[in-house]
Amino acid sequence: MWLRRDLRLSDLPALAAARGTDSSVLLCFVVDPRLEKSSGERRLAFLFDSLREVDAKLDGRLLVVRGRPEEEIPRLARAVGAGSVHISEDFSPFGRRRDEAVDEALGDTPLEATGSPYLVSPGRVTKDDGEPYKVFTPYFRRWRDHGWRKPADSSVPDSAVLDPLDVTKSGRIRIPKAPTRLSFPAGEDAALARWAEFVDDDLADYDTGRNDPAADVTSRMSAYLKYGNIHPRTLAADLTRPAPRGAKERSDGASRGDQAYLRELAFRDFYADVLHHWPHSLWHNWNRQFDDIALDTDETAYERFEAWKAGRTGFPLVDAGMRQLAEIGWMHNRVRMVTASFLVKDLHLPWWWGAEWFLEQLVDGDVASNNHGWQWAAGTGTDAAPYFRVFNPEAQAKKFDPDGEYIRRWVGDTDADDYPDPIVDHKAEREEALRRFGEI
Repeated sequence: MWLRRDLRLSDLPALAAARGTDSSVLLCFVVDPRLEKSSGERRLAFLFDSLREVDAKLDGRLLVVRGRPEEEIPRLARAVGAGSVHISEDFSPFGRRRDEAVDEALGDTPLEATGSPYLVSPGRVTKDDGEPYKVFTPYFRRWRDHGWRKPADSSVPDSAVLDPLDVTKSGRIRIPKAPTRLSFPAGEDAALARWAEFVDDDLADYDTGRNDPAADVTSRMSAYLKYGNIHPRTLAADLTRPAPRGAKERSDGASRGDQAYLRELAFRDFYADVLHHWPHSLWHNWNRQFDDIALDTDETAYERFEAWKAGRTGFPLVDAGMRQLAEIGWMHNRVRMVTASFLVKDLHLPWWWGAEWFLEQLVDGDVASNNHGWQWAAGTGTDAAPYFRVFNPEAQAKKFDPDGEYIRRWVGDTDADDYPDPIVDHKAEREEALRRFGEI
């Protein structure tokens, strides 16, 4: 069983499949130097802490090695005489290339994919003619009707887990030390505890409360989903599902909070589906019609980019979000939209500059959700906000942080002598953004 973005032991279909023939199972993880190099410190810390918990649950029998998977997985399979190698399917461009290379290197030993990190795997929700969806709302309706399975029983008796000490020349390494401290714990137990807390305290009011950055009643499950500490199917099991189209309205107490949260899980699946069908959209505009828009990349642009990263733009809500990101590796979703809009519409900088910075800083940095969310803000992706929509940071602050609590928490006194003046005139830059869009 080759673990990747499924660092848990419960509700793991691939693990259940590995035990389907009542065989013994070697559970392993490959620390890929390529991913170590491209991941920010917080994501690495979350990864390594998650691995430590899995290892503890297995009484020290998780085999962790370092190297290229196409070399390490076939080597381990030969070392234990594996009849098959089991994985949860990965649909990202990098993951697909990696798995194809491993499959080829395994030769006659089958690489068997069961399940995925999503409620509905990419490619399964299509239009009647088989074409993928480009707009979220019709995708959501078809996704909801498609449905998903119940959580899987993936329990494995201790006696069935192979001990790495019995593997000759296993190449085992110690799980690396976390390069930084996290603001909340990683792992399956923490994920289940946090979800239970959210369901009890905040789910019912999620529909109305999720846009309040000061109250922060969001679930904080994104990092746990990113690394598979919990499967979205486990979350969905606690949500009252809406009635299919054409059915009578439900009378079982489906709450607006339930449905609002389910919609967010659908967005996660949608962006994974978009990346699956259009892999170029990872770092390029999904809508190539916007490739010719004028962007600022001169020396002044880099200075403004540094001010944005440091939370010193002179726009309190933008600065609060960027300082929250820098301090804890997380930012409220409403503020993510405001800070992203500011970078692309007020500063006229490439959206991928911001996307890359977010991935470096975020604990929950998921390339599909992150990069397509950035394109939504830039107006260049699927389901993009109309290009003429430009978030006004001051109006957003008045609407969603009317008492200034969130801003005070992360910025302090905006009237202080050391707080910067606005680096741009929002009204003028909004007009400039619209002019640039008008050119194309």
